[in-house]
Amino acid sequence: MIGRTDPEGVETKAIHDLVDFAGKDVVEVGCGDGRLTWRFADAASSVLSFDPDEAVIATAREQTPASLRDRVTFQTADMASVTLAAGAYDVGVLSWSI
Repeated sequence: MIGRTDPEGVETKAIHDLVDFAGKDVVEVGCGDGRLTWRFADAASSVLSFDPDEAVIATAREQTPASLRDRVTFQTADMASVTLAAGAYDVGVLSWSI
């Protein structure tokens, strides 16, 4: 799994203080290797995470815990090529993508 980038849990706490992910369908733009995905995916109903870098998507897929494989989907794509159905997601997440 991902290295210890938030050992004190400060980033994770801040994210959950801002957004209630419980039972939500989440789309994540520019997910990279899933660094941020793992901070909220266990609470979400479903997660679609995408990034244009195929190598980091491969890493994210490899590191997806078995307990999350049924609700987290990683795709190689950029924002301009992804078609999202209107109203299909409750929460949008992006970090380091602008």
